[in-house]
Amino acid sequence: MQRSVQLGLLLLVVQLFQEGLGNIPAVTLAVLGFNVYLYMFPAAPPIKACVSLQHVFRDKEWRRLFLSPLHHVDDWHLYFNMVSFIWKGMRLEGRLGAAWFLYLLSVFFLLDGLVYMLLQAALTKLIEDSNPFVAFRDECAVGFSGVLFALKVVSNHYNPGGVTYVLHIRVTNRFASWAELVLIYLIAPRSSLVGHLAGILVGLLYTWGPLKTIMKKCAEFVSSDINAPRPSAFFSSSGYSGTRQENSQDPQPAEDHIADDASEYTESYIAGLTEDEQIEMAIRRSLNNRVRSRRRETEHPIEEEVSPEELRSRRLKRFKQDVSNPGRGRRRRL
Repeated sequence: MQRSVQLGLLLLVVQLFQEGLGNIPAVTLAVLGFNVYLYMFPAAPPIKACVSLQHVFRDKEWRRLFLSPLHHVDDWHLYFNMVSFIWKGMRLEGRLGAAWFLYLLSVFFLLDGLVYMLLQAALTKLIEDSNPFVAFRDECAVGFSGVLFALKVVSNHYNPGGVTYVLHIRVTNRFASWAELVLIYLIAPRSSLVGHLAGILVGLLYTWGPLKTIMKKCAEFVSSDINAPRPSAFFSSSGYSGTRQENSQDPQPAEDHIADDASEYTESYIAGLTEDEQIEMAIRRSLNNRVRSRRRETEHPIEEEVSPEELRSRRLKRFKQDVSNPGRGRRRRL
């Protein structure tokens, strides 16, 4: 099944050029393009891609966990989700780094569907005899919204003092996701309240729960290579952090090991900083190095180096002075 170009898709293209393709990070742009491609050429119709407890757990259609976040019902569904993703991706990918952001998206893709099914099962069990809420049991969710709610929780976590305006109402970032959850359900009752709630819970598992630690341990385990002495890529909890030398047999220059405790691990955390913070850290480190260099020069003054030829010349000159003025020479020896 192939869809035609529609108004929502055209508006998304306009939004991309307004932001500037060069200003959108690589992973964000690639994931957005993949969503657009699957909208134009879907791997399955939305009814065959949506996730629910009935289809995934009971009917064993596990592929829905991977198809559901990447398929959309219509062009407006795609437009609003992708515009929101552009903003969140530009903030988070720039802060976390491309590798960690891609890793984070992959985990959120899978966990959002799993948490959604757990919530659906819990709600069905609690209110299975209540007719107004029977829709929870039969609901089948599709779309990127759950992942977006998880990303919003992470983004707000890194900016706790910020505020969000929801219908011109000032809301602190701590409660912004919950306010949007209620607002979207009131404006669009057919939207998946359980799916959006699952996204919030996944985001909280990362920011306040053990998910970040588990992801970090898994990334370090996969990226470590104990049999090879070459530098290996590794991750910090803030994102991609560079390389680490393991079991190296090559001699290292002595100056490479001169570092204080504050600057020794700078590389491990620089991926989680903004550009201004990185510049500030570089300036501070440069000033600290100057202070330490001056302190070493004061404690250990550098003696003047004299070549053997210069030393012989000075001795010869002194000898000639002593010969030409013997009295001066005797007094000097006395």
